[in-house]
Amino acid sequence: PAAGTGGMLSIAEMEMKALNPRSRVELFGQELNPESFAICKSDMLVTGHNPENIVFGNTLTRDAHAGKRFHYMLSNPPYGVDWKKYADPIKAEAADEGMDGRFGAGLPRISDGQLLFLQHMIDHMKPPHKGGGRVSIIMNGSPLFTGDAGSGESEIRRWLLENDWVEAIIQLPEQIFYNTGIGTYVWVLSNRKPDDREGKIQLIDARARWEELEQNRGDKRRRLGEDDIEAVVKDYGAFKENDTSKIFDN
Repeated sequence: PAAGTGGMLSIAEMEMKALNPRSRVELFGQELNPESFAICKSDMLVTGHNPENIVFGNTLTRDAHAGKRFHYMLSNPPYGVDWKKYADPIKAEAADEGMDGRFGAGLPRISDGQLLFLQHMIDHMKPPHKGGGRVSIIMNGSPLFTGDAGSGESEIRRWLLENDWVEAIIQLPEQIFYNTGIGTYVWVLSNRKPDDREGKIQLIDARARWEELEQNRGDKRRRLGEDDIEAVVKDYGAFKENDTSKIFDN
């Protein structure tokens, strides 16, 4: 969802091919902005992928990949976007399909649809007996902290924890995106956790892992350098507690 111009898809494929040159990667996406959609589809054509796998439209109101299940999903959906004008079909799906649909766990406040995108991705994970699915999604702090007990946000979080899908949440530095300087978080979720991660959630503090850009680009003044990325990946892979990694029972 929210595939944008396809940069995350392309880079993910490059990294996967670097790890295993024999791997066969198929890319799928859906994008609402017409210009971004056109660029993404063109990129798929140029790189030899099936352009029909990139679909134009609103992921939340019309799931263009309904019925498909994926091994890996990546998204950086818009933060704090009001979904009021799309509310009718979303509420209808939640009411009519319940847990058989995408939004049965609950609906977040109308002013922020990030947890709708997360639920959409959970719905598209391949089942464990077919290799399982993994999700990585970048969101701001709202999905973590808003909503009292019993609210839509709280019920969605409870559903995620009770199903033991949350592997790790990584807090990133501020000022690393072009259009906002706020702090952001990477959520990593999976329905095929290894035994040592079952019933556990890892929190990684990467706020201090950054280097300055040579030139500011809008609100983007920092980036994670190669050493920073390697340090975060090592924290995640080691699954041990230290100054920047904490592990909790879910």
